[in-house]
Amino acid sequence: MKRFQVHLSVNNLDESIGFYSALFGLEPNVTKPDYAKWMLDDPRINFAISERGAKAGLDHLGIQVESDDELEELNQQFTQAALPVAEQKGAACCYSESNKYWTIDPQGIAWETFHSLSTIPIFGEDTPVPIKKAESACCPSSSGSNCS
Repeated sequence: MKRFQVHLSVNNLDESIGFYSALFGLEPNVTKPDYAKWMLDDPRINFAISERGAKAGLDHLGIQVESDDELEELNQQFTQAALPVAEQKGAACCYSESNKYWTIDPQGIAWETFHSLSTIPIFGEDTPVPIKKAESACCPSSSGSNCS
């Protein structure tokens, strides 16, 4: 089953955790010094925020899947639609190791499809992905800092 993913860059993590915890009626499932994540079931969403020096606002959007088979199906959809796609296997980012595919929508917003494999003890950084207009902190054209 798929889960919609939203990642925001924030100016003040503690203040934002307080706001989103009140909004969702839940504390984050994951809290780190520079990152927090809520895995909501209603609506089914992976909502992540990070405070890592990026401009505040939307960092990227995504679709989280539960298996590499589902991930490959989404990649096939991208490929058949002739979308720009960049692959990342074993990406270490946002305290997780994941297999990913990235694309950029017509507005320049980064989208990732990913399957998380395991948790890791560091935030990590994705390898820069060369996709046109890539300005997200997770899949930038030059340097990165934020991810799913």
